[in-house]
Amino acid sequence: MEELALSYVARFATTAAKLERYLARKLRERGWEDEREADVPGLVRRFVDKGYVDDEVWARAKTGDLLRRGYGARRVSQALGQAGVGEGIRESMQPGDAAKRQAAMRLAQRRRFGPFAVEPPDKEKREKQIAAMLRAGHSFDHARAVIDALGEAAVTDWVSEAEDAEEENDGGFGFS
Repeated sequence: MEELALSYVARFATTAAKLERYLARKLRERGWEDEREADVPGLVRRFVDKGYVDDEVWARAKTGDLLRRGYGARRVSQALGQAGVGEGIRESMQPGDAAKRQAAMRLAQRRRFGPFAVEPPDKEKREKQIAAMLRAGHSFDHARAVIDALGEAAVTDWVSEAEDAEEENDGGFGFS
């Protein structure tokens, strides 16, 4: 079982909870038939203690990846929760306002929403674009600000305002 866990963490960045679920599934699939119960939680704890598994490092990487792909804070938190990341780490990984705005702009650029569209959206298309941004985890205010912007420069300025404000307050690391 230890070799199985070691090969898994060598191939994939993972959380303690995901490793535990993986090992439990593999034991079920292989029909564990021993007189004693497998100590999956103990093995996972040892891997965490050795530094093979680090939920905070995984959460930081996952958060950055999701934000770069244009997902919002709510989707980031959901993804971390599904991976078994603890509430404290999830809270510390919440992006700041500038990172939230940057992610909203990236999604709009990638999906050609609002001012990034080839042609201005009609009312129905605008509502669908806002709904897509909400599903991606953005707040209604951010979705509306991006979709209703008068041009690409207006969205860029909106993002820059938040970046400047965060740099003044905390050095601009993007996490609150």
